[in-house]
Amino acid sequence: MHEPGAGGGRFVIQRDGRDVAELVYTGTGRVVTLDHTEVDPSMRGTGAGKVLLEEAVEWARETGKRFVVRCSYAKSVFDKTPAFADVLAGSRG
Repeated sequence: MHEPGAGGGRFVIQRDGRDVAELVYTGTGRVVTLDHTEVDPSMRGTGAGKVLLEEAVEWARETGKRFVVRCSYAKSVFDKTPAFADVLAGSRG
């Protein structure tokens, strides 16, 4: 689920009414920064982090956003997933 906020927002997965994974971004213009991904220990190894990134990439494509990636987890996924390159700042996608 995407939760936009003042100055940024987040993509979040909730279970039983609590947040179990989130990807936080800052910025409100065309280029936003992926700052941090956190996954609850109960969800580690389930692909929750990648699900959040997939949602963020879909949102970027739908809205014309581009990402600067500061989060080390997100960077590692982008490095391994060439299909996501079109939403990186500086791409021609």
